[in-house]
Amino acid sequence: MTAIPGDQVGPLMHSLVPLVATLGLDYVEVTPARAVVVVRDAPEYRNHVGGPHAAIVFAAAESATGAVAIAAFGDLLDRAVLLPTTVTMDYLSVAKGDLTATATIQGDVADARAQFEAGTRPEFDVVADVTDEAGQVTSRLRARWTLKRLKSAG
Repeated sequence: MTAIPGDQVGPLMHSLVPLVATLGLDYVEVTPARAVVVVRDAPEYRNHVGGPHAAIVFAAAESATGAVAIAAFGDLLDRAVLLPTTVTMDYLSVAKGDLTATATIQGDVADARAQFEAGTRPEFDVVADVTDEAGQVTSRLRARWTLKRLKSAG
């Protein structure tokens, strides 16, 4: 089992997902168990109450869940595509300043791999907590991801 090295996930995301590059998301830590993504505060990202727009918060958190999934399952991407199937977002309070989304895989990675190798389509959950500059959790995103076998992969 050889996943994509964490230091390669950020550049990969910037090249594959135009929104990631547009927002300048910073992948400060990526491992097969955890990803930390930072989005810097910018006036053009703010909403009517002075905090980051909900879409900015969502983008950072969802990108963190994708980054940890890529780090954990990236070696399968020649045979599968990673897709979110369900995502929920709890906005707990207004954030101020830079945001940090920290995502962790909640399921058993080895079990998901075994399911995929057995020919089924595994699902696994990833949760991202978003903190503001003060370190307060202001949002929480829960994503269910799947590994869908590529048709050309048999």
